[in-house]
Amino acid sequence: EASRTLGASWTRTFYKVALPVSRPAIVAGLSLVIFEVLNDYGAVKYYGVQTFTTAIFRSWFSLGELNTAVYFAALLLFFVFISIGIERLQRGKAKYYYGTNDYPLKRIQLKGSKSMLALSFCVIILVAGFVIPFTQLIIWSNLAWFKVLNFSFFNMMGNSFILAAMAALLCVAVGVLLNYSSRIIPGFITNILTRIATLGYAVPGAIIAIGIMVPLIFLDKTIMAGIFSQGAPQLILTGSIFALLFAYLVRFLAVAFNPIQAGFDKISPNVENASRVLGVGPFKTLFKIDIPLVKGAVFAAALLVFVDVLKELPLTLILRPFNFHTLATKAFQLASDEMVVQSAIPSLVIILVGVIPIYYLNRFITVKSPV
Repeated sequence: EASRTLGASWTRTFYKVALPVSRPAIVAGLSLVIFEVLNDYGAVKYYGVQTFTTAIFRSWFSLGELNTAVYFAALLLFFVFISIGIERLQRGKAKYYYGTNDYPLKRIQLKGSKSMLALSFCVIILVAGFVIPFTQLIIWSNLAWFKVLNFSFFNMMGNSFILAAMAALLCVAVGVLLNYSSRIIPGFITNILTRIATLGYAVPGAIIAIGIMVPLIFLDKTIMAGIFSQGAPQLILTGSIFALLFAYLVRFLAVAFNPIQAGFDKISPNVENASRVLGVGPFKTLFKIDIPLVKGAVFAAALLVFVDVLKELPLTLILRPFNFHTLATKAFQLASDEMVVQSAIPSLVIILVGVIPIYYLNRFITVKSPV
């Protein structure tokens, strides 16, 4: 509005004011897309595209070369951190501030050809990205439901939902503790440790899986083999639910941490200070005051982690127990075996479950917190 008052056109205002101010959000969205593409395995494997992730899987599972897989993982991790570093260096010391005016910007009412062009652009993205694939999945599901819907499928759904729920609870619990620790013990060390703990989402799942699998194999062979008698199974932690949950915690902690942090930021420190002055301990303050105030953010974080775990493929493929399937791994296996029609049903379930958090988060974002 200030730019328009000074005589700048809408186009100049967009390029000179709105776009630079939106840089943090644009970079965050771009980084999210890059990390998701780097993490992807199912689509690139099905279409035969050679990536670092497919090279890691091929080196490990097809060639049996664990050292080569570790080498590819290290190269990919190096590329990830170089990308983050370049963005930080390019940004320099620039900082971005937003006004505290609660009045929204006046919307521009498009008319005529401009209105049709904007509407067409949005409709094309929606139709191409969701309507057509979703409709095709429904058609295929109608053709193959009697072959897929059996006890094994519902058992697989149970595996997926239980695993996702356990991972969501674990990530939310650690996320709450990290955020609360940052509030009651602020400082440089706490800030650094928190940043390190939430770096996992920037790292592809295959790298995390290797980083967890290698020490677990060493731990099983050196410690577990010495405890149990000869002939007892030597792989106790490797290929277990424990390994999967720990990997999900490393990968998706940032997904739970950020919404919870936003919820904590809305709580005035005076609320906690008043509780401490009245003689209430920090943990009782957390459970009696903070958690009830951020329960909406906690629920949103749990939903996000639940859906992310439900559709996670590389981590689950590498670290899952033997003969343990989730919706994502089953859909990938069926598609790899050219049973694309049968793979539609588990894929459809993942999509339908993923729509629920979108609806809830839209309401959560638009409704202001009373705190």
